[in-house]
Amino acid sequence: MSELGELIRFHNDLYHGQGVPEILDSDFDLLWRELLDLEKKYPHLADPNSPSATVGGRKNTPFAEVKHHVPMQSLDNAFDKDQLSSWTDKVQRRLETEQKISAWTCELKFDGLAVSIRYEKGQLVQAATRGDGFIGEDVTENVLTISDVPKILGKEAPEVLEVRGEVYLGIEAFNALNHSRASLNEPSFANPRNTAAGSLRQKDSKVTASRNLSFWAYQIGATWLKSLGFPINEHAKKFTDFKEVVSYIENIENMRHDLDYEIDGVVIKVDDLVLQKQLGTTARAPRWAIAYKLPPEERTTRLIDIEVSIGPGGQATPFAKLEPVFVGGSTVGTATLHNADQVKEKDVRPGDLVVVRKAGDVIPEVLRPVISERPANTRPWEFPTSCPACKEQLERTEGEAATFCNNYECPRQIRGRIEHFVSRGAMDIEGFGEQRVDLFVSEGLINDVSDIFRIDFERISEMEGFGELSVTNLKNAIEEARSMDLGRLLFGLRIPHVGTTVAQLISENFQDLEVLKKVQMQDLEVIDGLGPKIAMSVFEWFTNERNVDLISRLQHLGVNPKSESLLLDDQDKTLLGMTIVVTGRLQGLSREEARKIIKERGGKSPGSVSAKTTYLLAGEGGGSKLEQAEKFDVPVIDETAFENLIKNGNLPK
Repeated sequence: MSELGELIRFHNDLYHGQGVPEILDSDFDLLWRELLDLEKKYPHLADPNSPSATVGGRKNTPFAEVKHHVPMQSLDNAFDKDQLSSWTDKVQRRLETEQKISAWTCELKFDGLAVSIRYEKGQLVQAATRGDGFIGEDVTENVLTISDVPKILGKEAPEVLEVRGEVYLGIEAFNALNHSRASLNEPSFANPRNTAAGSLRQKDSKVTASRNLSFWAYQIGATWLKSLGFPINEHAKKFTDFKEVVSYIENIENMRHDLDYEIDGVVIKVDDLVLQKQLGTTARAPRWAIAYKLPPEERTTRLIDIEVSIGPGGQATPFAKLEPVFVGGSTVGTATLHNADQVKEKDVRPGDLVVVRKAGDVIPEVLRPVISERPANTRPWEFPTSCPACKEQLERTEGEAATFCNNYECPRQIRGRIEHFVSRGAMDIEGFGEQRVDLFVSEGLINDVSDIFRIDFERISEMEGFGELSVTNLKNAIEEARSMDLGRLLFGLRIPHVGTTVAQLISENFQDLEVLKKVQMQDLEVIDGLGPKIAMSVFEWFTNERNVDLISRLQHLGVNPKSESLLLDDQDKTLLGMTIVVTGRLQGLSREEARKIIKERGGKSPGSVSAKTTYLLAGEGGGSKLEQAEKFDVPVIDETAFENLIKNGNLPK
């Protein structure tokens, strides 16, 4: 349950905190349902700090923080009619016997970005994102550019008013934006939801203004909000019979393709403020409302051909070439088929009419063929025996689903390794997009990641499209990367099983590359949070001669990053050598912020308490970690004591 909770927190932050989800909404929902089922089955093992008790996510941000006067909570979900019916029964049981729910309000669940807009004396004074539900980002300047949002209210508006709603990008506006970008030879955006989130979080409000964002208001009296000038969605309805609610959901599911904006569900609320107050809320969501999640959108189109792509690690993945179809907010022409077994199991063939789906910022998936529409001359597809990029033999280990090209010099793998190395989550070298990587590799300027740091800028300056400024910017970005944090470098090297979290954990324990070059298995095995499989993977990578040579080349070229904790002045390392676990709800900062401070000050912050733990920083609702602290005789501290530790490394006397 702990690992599942951490995975959900990670994806929750990508969605709510950063607006860049990397898995399907439906896949996230499956993770969520699995966690709830486990917590219900084993309540004694449930973590009081579980994602089921929290809202959204929040990370470091260039925007100022805004504390919400009233928390912006999430909603519990229902995934089918039975779950919806169970929810209504539960709500009714919470009320007194003579109290009956007389009406329900239904609204569309827009797939955008939730915001809270504050007015004082009729003037828009502040707008903030949801963030973690308690603290969001100040996006006032950007919200002021949205034409749908009233900037000044009439005299009938109250002295202070907070309106909540959804910022979104209409499908027509999204297509127009991508058409404009294509005409400028700029890459297309993936989907309306992510584009809206990214547009709202621009540092330059002029960029936001150019994106044609829209806004729907919701939450409080729709008619009254409309009279004040707020846009209210026309599909919001009120019903007195719950059977009508079910019919409404079915109608919305059938008509969702005709809307000019994306939705992923329907929100159902008890339409009575007195009953809402009586029902109250949990730590995460109101009890008087629920979101009915619609299944991912599915469309049919023709499968033109099946091809194979080679990933950075050599994995050969079949994908479908499709007749372009609009699904999940954008027009798509390719879809993943995962592996050879999936193609065989689904029996999809070139020429078939197939069902595809897409939700979130991912490649669409082919679900199945429409057998009744299959042309008579189709033949089962055969997985190729040689790599399409380098023509070397493809290999598949018995019992494994994946097929690989094991040629390390395969040009597609070279490009993939470099693209990953320079990406935002790794070394974050601006000016190294996919097109430039392809250009530099094809021109022989780079053949592995170390070549980035000795690239010939004179040759680049002679290439078409590279002016003096772009070459200077690229040179500066590469120079900055030489002293990038060690954790980022480790992630960028694509060590098997090492993601961003594990990379940072390793960097906290080994500090620099020279130490890692001499790492022994026993050094890795003693690290809290590093399992045996990952430890073995890291050990094997750093004892591989080819990888050791790469590290030596990087060092020779001036790339020798340090762990973040080493970049601090000695006087700032007040928590050096300490292991501090964080639990419960803190008042002054989030748990993630507390962990970041601990690491920045030279300490460690694993996810569980052990005999090696120095302190347990506990907020409200510490739960099982408090029991662990008692078991291992670990001192428990509050936020005041933690502040003293940060300042001088000592507890208050």
